[in-house]
Order: sequence, then structure tokens, then C-alpha cells
Amino acid sequence: KGRVYTYGPIIHNEEVVKDLENKGVKVINSLEEFQDIPEGTVVIRSHGVAKEVYDFLKKQDLKIVDATCPFVLKIHRIVERESRAGRHIVIIGNKDHPEVEATRGWCEGPSTVIETREEAEKFLLEGYEKVCIVSQTTFNYKNFQELVEILAKKRYDRLVLNTICNATNERQAEAA
Repeated sequence: KGRVYTYGPIIHNEEVVKDLENKGVKVINSLEEFQDIPEGTVVIRSHGVAKEVYDFLKKQDLKIVDATCPFVLKIHRIVERESRAGRHIVIIGNKDHPEVEATRGWCEGPSTVIETREEAEKFLLEGYEKVCIVSQTTFNYKNFQELVEILAKKRYDRLVLNTICNATNERQAEAA
């Protein structure tokens, strides 16, 4: 009942997004845009959304269809659990990517996004010795390994979880 919305573009494909818009699906880019919507269905994109977005949508009494990738959901659960346990979350990936933004939104404590060697080398924690390192699901595996090796030299109590999607790993291996 009501209109169908997506929170952000459903996927990284302008043609598909445009086709859906032509069929009446409206892309919403901020929580404020939902405040005046009395009813409808919100499709959560494959990149997921921050916990506060879920909480907000539930309060609005909108129907939610969660299309978050299962690999991404797994990362959300990991960072929520490990940040609650007192670990500083390090996400290896692109800070502007919707998946990384959503993942940060599940952290209950401090988090840092690292994408480059320089960022890994400069990374320094004051007062936090425990870290949990995860990756954006589409990040390059060799780059992930390289950044983890740089962070390993810093001697933090670290939990490293390779959260790169299997399909991404296979595509990267075929391209090599």
C-alpha cells in the first residue's frame, strides 16, 4: 500500500535507477525526506544503512524491504558486537562509499576508515589498544592484505576479519 521508495540508489547503475523511477520508485537521500511520507514501502539498498536509519523508518511505520547484501549484514553485526566489546573498528575501504558509511553507522564506539598506505602508516590510537579490522566487501584483496600488514606492525591487540565478498575475490583473481 502506498508508494515505493529506496534509501539511496538501489544499485550503482544509473539506467536501472532511472527505469525504476519511471515506474514510480522514488529515491530518498536523507531521513528528513521521509518525515512527510504517510505510508509506503522502503527498500534498503544492497549497501545497507546505518542502524539509526532502521530505527527511524520503524518509527515512521513504513514497510521495510531489506535488500542489504548478506555479506554486508555480517559486517554490520561484527562491528556492532566488537565495538560494544570495546574494540576500535578499522574499516578498510573507501570512506565515501555507501557500504562503508552504513557500516560505520553500526559502530557503538570509535571507528576509522583506511584506504591508502599513507592512512595506514599515520594511524595511531591514543588509549585504545584493541582493534577490529574489517573490509568493504568490494575492496581489493591484495590492498587489504598490504594495509593489514602495515597495521600489524603497530602491535595493537587486533582482530582481523577478511570481509571481502567471495565474488569480489574471484573476479580479482580472474583479472590477475
